[in-house]
Amino acid sequence: MAQTDSLEFNVNLNEYNGPLNILLDLAKAQKVNLEKISVTKLADQFHEFITNASTVDLELASEYLLMATWLTYLKSKLLLPLSDEEEFKAFEVAEQLKLQLKKLELIRLLSDQMLKRKRLGKDIFLRGGKGSIRPIYTTKYSLTLFEILKNYSDIITTRNFQRISIPKLPVFTTEDGIRRIKEFFGSISDWKDLNDLIPSSFKHAKNMRRTGKAGMFAASLELVKEGSISIKQNKLFENVYIKEK
Repeated sequence: MAQTDSLEFNVNLNEYNGPLNILLDLAKAQKVNLEKISVTKLADQFHEFITNASTVDLELASEYLLMATWLTYLKSKLLLPLSDEEEFKAFEVAEQLKLQLKKLELIRLLSDQMLKRKRLGKDIFLRGGKGSIRPIYTTKYSLTLFEILKNYSDIITTRNFQRISIPKLPVFTTEDGIRRIKEFFGSISDWKDLNDLIPSSFKHAKNMRRTGKAGMFAASLELVKEGSISIKQNKLFENVYIKEK
């Protein structure tokens, strides 16, 4: 095998001597007898090329690996009998090998960077470290099983605690009801059903009806106490009527 200044991988076999890419082209064109090509010698020469060339480009080495994989695949097609199984995809295998080479190269670079960094205990020392000084005080913890379980449950409860946010619904207050009734002063000289004075937003919405009725009823009682209106109810659970005094 000859290695030039450009790190070109040349194969030196009994049946062929020259660049690997030319051998691959000749093999694909069936212009060289692959049965006489020794894959073992080819692999040994490729291993020697990668081992000796410590500065070889990773992309170049992967290209040579792809060529060697294709040659091995083509020779296996000649030696192995035909099968109905899925055809072996040499290109995909070569791509996987190239990917593994890149991963190994990245691991090597990262490990070199880590080893060049300052190390704790060798280049960097902790402030206040005990070193060879023996302490004269020792700490002893005395806990029961119940105390350990209780502290553990408190930590888990605190960590898993979630705030519950309950949306605040609109409320028709007594003050809102007083303002609403006073808006009709001058037009309720006769008895008026209290439900007719409830705002439409609190009358038709299902979840607002109760607060609307409660706010208006409480407001009517306050105005009766002030002497502004009169209130009546003919029978129990019937509608409430008011009128201005």
